[in-house]
Amino acid sequence: MSGFISRGFRGRRREDAPEGRVPPGQYLTDDFPVLSAGPTPHTPLEEWTFEIRSGGASVSWTWEEFRALPSETVTVDIHCVTKWSKLDTVWEGVPVETLLERVDDDSPYLLAFCDGGYTTNLPVEDVLDGKAWVAFAYGGEPLDPEHGGPARLLVPHLYFWKSAKWVRGFELRNEDEPGFWEQNGYHLYGDPWKEQRYWGD
Repeated sequence: MSGFISRGFRGRRREDAPEGRVPPGQYLTDDFPVLSAGPTPHTPLEEWTFEIRSGGASVSWTWEEFRALPSETVTVDIHCVTKWSKLDTVWEGVPVETLLERVDDDSPYLLAFCDGGYTTNLPVEDVLDGKAWVAFAYGGEPLDPEHGGPARLLVPHLYFWKSAKWVRGFELRNEDEPGFWEQNGYHLYGDPWKEQRYWGD
C-alpha cells in the first residue's frame, strides 16, 4: 500500500532500542533507507526559492536568503511509516516558526508543497515551538537529493512521510486538505505512537 521503493535497509529488533524511544510496530536501522515514489528532483540552487502563500499574498526567499536565516542543529529520532526507525539523527535547518513569523496569518493548517508535485498537510501547531524545521544538512553535510536536498521538511514527532522531501513552500489554510499520500490511503495526521499509518488507524 505504501507505494515506496526502499533501498539499503538493515534492521534490528525493536527490543534492542532504548526504552520508550521506538513506537509500536517499528524496527531499528543504522542505515538511512532511500524511499522514493518517483524520480529525484534536482533543482539548481540559483533557481531554488521557498515561498509561503497566505491568502492572496506571499513571501519568498532565494537560497542565499534562506541560508542567511537563523538555523539550529538538532538531534532527533525519526520513524518511517514503512516501519523503520533511526535514532539520534543530526540535522541542521531553519525553524518553521522563523519562516512563519514573516506572515500575518493565524490559519490553523498548512499544506507543504514540493518539487515533483508532492504535498503533505499539517496542523500549524505541529510545526511551531521547536517541533519542525526546513532542514538543509544531515550529519554535518549538505542534504543529498535522494534524501530530499537541497531542503526538506523535518517533523520528527510524526511519521516521516510528513517530513516532505524537496520542500519549496507552505500554503496556509483554514481547512485541513489531505496531501498526496493522505489522498492515497495514508492517515491524515500520522502519529507513530498511535500507529496512525493508514485510513481508519
